Amino acid sequence: MGQLSQLPLRNVKVIDFGQYIAGPAVAMILADLGATVIHIDPLTGPLWDSPANAVLNRNKHCLQLDLKSAEGLQNARALIASADILIENFRPGVMRRLGLDFAELRRQRPELITLSIPGFATNDELRRDWRAYESIIASASGVFTDMGQNRVLMGINPSFSPLPLASSYGTMLAVSSVVLALQARQSSGMGDEIEVPLAAAVMEGLSYNSIKIDGYPLRYKTLREKEIERRRAENLPMNLTYEDLQEYLDPFYRTYECADGRKFYAVCPSHRSHAKRCLQAMGLYEEMLAAGLPKVEDPYLPLAQWEGDASLGVYPLPEYWAKRISVRMKEVFLTKTAAEWEKIFGEGQFPGAPHRTTQEWLHDEHANTAGLVVDVDDPQYGVMKQPGAISWLEDSADQMLAPQARRAVSFEEALAALDACATAALPAPAEKAGGWLEGVRILDLTNVIAGPHSTSFLGRFGADVIKLDPTTPNYDPWNTVVFGMSSARGKQSILVDLNQPDGREVFNNLVRSVDIIVMNAPDRQLAPLGLDEASLQAVNPGVIFCQLDCFGGPRRGPRTDYLGYDDLIQATTGIMLRFGGGMQTPEEHAHVGTIDVMCGFAAALGIATALYQKAVTGRVSRARTSLASLGNLVQIPFCFDYAGRAPFDEPAGRDAVGYSDLSRFYRTSDDWLYLDSHVGELERLAHVEGLAGLVESNDRAAFLNRALMSATSATWQRRLQAVDIAAAVPDNLDNLRQRYSRPADGLPGTDNGSYSFSVYADHPSGRCVTQLDPFAIRPRLAPIRALSPAEKFGTSTRRVLRDFGYSETQIDALIASKSIGECWSEEYLPS
Repeated sequence: MGQLSQLPLRNVKVIDFGQYIAGPAVAMILADLGATVIHIDPLTGPLWDSPANAVLNRNKHCLQLDLKSAEGLQNARALIASADILIENFRPGVMRRLGLDFAELRRQRPELITLSIPGFATNDELRRDWRAYESIIASASGVFTDMGQNRVLMGINPSFSPLPLASSYGTMLAVSSVVLALQARQSSGMGDEIEVPLAAAVMEGLSYNSIKIDGYPLRYKTLREKEIERRRAENLPMNLTYEDLQEYLDPFYRTYECADGRKFYAVCPSHRSHAKRCLQAMGLYEEMLAAGLPKVEDPYLPLAQWEGDASLGVYPLPEYWAKRISVRMKEVFLTKTAAEWEKIFGEGQFPGAPHRTTQEWLHDEHANTAGLVVDVDDPQYGVMKQPGAISWLEDSADQMLAPQARRAVSFEEALAALDACATAALPAPAEKAGGWLEGVRILDLTNVIAGPHSTSFLGRFGADVIKLDPTTPNYDPWNTVVFGMSSARGKQSILVDLNQPDGREVFNNLVRSVDIIVMNAPDRQLAPLGLDEASLQAVNPGVIFCQLDCFGGPRRGPRTDYLGYDDLIQATTGIMLRFGGGMQTPEEHAHVGTIDVMCGFAAALGIATALYQKAVTGRVSRARTSLASLGNLVQIPFCFDYAGRAPFDEPAGRDAVGYSDLSRFYRTSDDWLYLDSHVGELERLAHVEGLAGLVESNDRAAFLNRALMSATSATWQRRLQAVDIAAAVPDNLDNLRQRYSRPADGLPGTDNGSYSFSVYADHPSGRCVTQLDPFAIRPRLAPIRALSPAEKFGTSTRRVLRDFGYSETQIDALIASKSIGECWSEEYLPS
């Protein structure tokens, strides 16, 4: 495989020992960005028998080695001798027992970067040796229990999902960490030994679900949350039907049926203009005003001071208005097809999208034109539709549109591929490692989750982040303050009106002072803000700009400029149809920020890649990613198509309990248990106490249903794990938070096993807040910074301007002219 001269990671040499998803996916993303990757399988081939391997191993040289033989080990060491990065994702200690001790390899070559992605943390004494398949990690980490308000109200608990969330989050955390270490190595000369436990990674992905805010104001609770609380208080069953549940959804955050029978998902509840534009486009705005729909001028006031009981652009609407608006929207949606509504929403600049299947998405015009889906001619499956790039630099994006198929090579060919790469010129190793982004300054212009999460994430590695927001917020407090308690950690907050000349000058001063600017917006919004390449480089010629959007790809497509959120990508890429079970019952995947958080990590990867390229070549590039590209990653076990492909029949819908009779949820005498086994383990299973006769059974599911009811879930977990059969009792986020929380101590939590939370009794909000620690990435050398709690929006306006030499008199004048601001509301979290 020849090197593509403009790709940013050209000449980076990677040895990929990974199997299943996370390890190979990290190496795939590095290969997509130009790295030379040698993927090593055992002599019997990949441990996971799936067509997804064709995706995960594209752009790679695939070599089979027996690491248990002297010759195989010697060949592996020969490949490692010139490598920059080593990757593995086995249980702790496996590579060392094979004779490849990453710590020892780094002692021999301090510039080496090693990455381990175990299921559970090495310092998790309870679980570190578990056979950590995807479903086991998900069960132990609370992914399947209390899985969203919909499933709780329908009484589906635990609730199964086939999305490999742990591997997806782990992939993005791991690949961003490797490239951050790579770019830091250019100045320090030092590599690092990195661990990213998948259990910790999935917890970071669920950080918006696991936060606990004491005294959470009633105004932010949805109709579903209130109904859950009512039923629990009155000891009533959770038994809503799917149809009944729809009436508990906000009208601007739900699915509607269109004239062609296809379902359409509208997501425009929290922006000050989107809901209004939606009603205007549907001819309903004046009708609702005539019916008395109030308009609250300042939704950041306490609810008791509002002029009415509701306002467009504030989520959630109260029950009366939610139902009244929904009834009319349902009627109007039936007058046009889903495709017609998609164009109305997209061109009208408010978010909505039709529901599609994954197969439809893979053949979608926009997905293919934009390069979100690419064609790869695989030697086994022929021409395949595969996910496109996850993150890219604009000036080399075109070169990522035609990935090469995986190629089987001999040891000599693999060695030659590595030898063809230039060896990196590095300084002598530093005596002490600093943070990977120490001294880097970031200007954050983002909103909602994905963008803000990316910059907060970068803060843990030492970056200094200034968060700039408008003096008048575009979003309601739920979207800014509630989400911001997670995404604004470790940042200084400043409020500036870019539409005023004095505000623009403040902005330009900030731009001149930073190394990186991050913005989430479609292309058409950049130039008016002065964020196009020419305008930015005129102010700061070396600044790196990172752009996140919803539908963007390496090339422009028909829907590139359409607005959207996480939920729309779930709808348009097939996730909601899979989770809900079909076009008649689409359902949002339960967790807040399912794709958003991954996209934040992908932005960090783009930034790290741009920093690396700048350090190596001096070239400044603009980094990009999109929610759509991450919608592909989270479906990677089934996000591909080719002639003769098996049906898209992966587990789907509310009745799904697992993959097979040997990999699914079962009831025990007291609880549930996830058993994750396969036919190759039948004999071993049959020797477990209570399972004799399983091999002879004609109905294994019925047999296991009866047998597992004979003991508790904890007993079965102990029995099965004693013979190395994967099994786990499903835990929940509340339990994990209670068990693994400690008073905030200024430490990042990396020493605390697979789960770690901090309790901020003196949180700036005035409330006691419990939050997940920034703990999933664990370098041996580079420090991880504990993030300070999110300050109130505008708190640092004066401080930042003083740092830029503004006098108090000048600052007061800027505030008086409303060019800058110090707060949006008297209360941190408006009540």
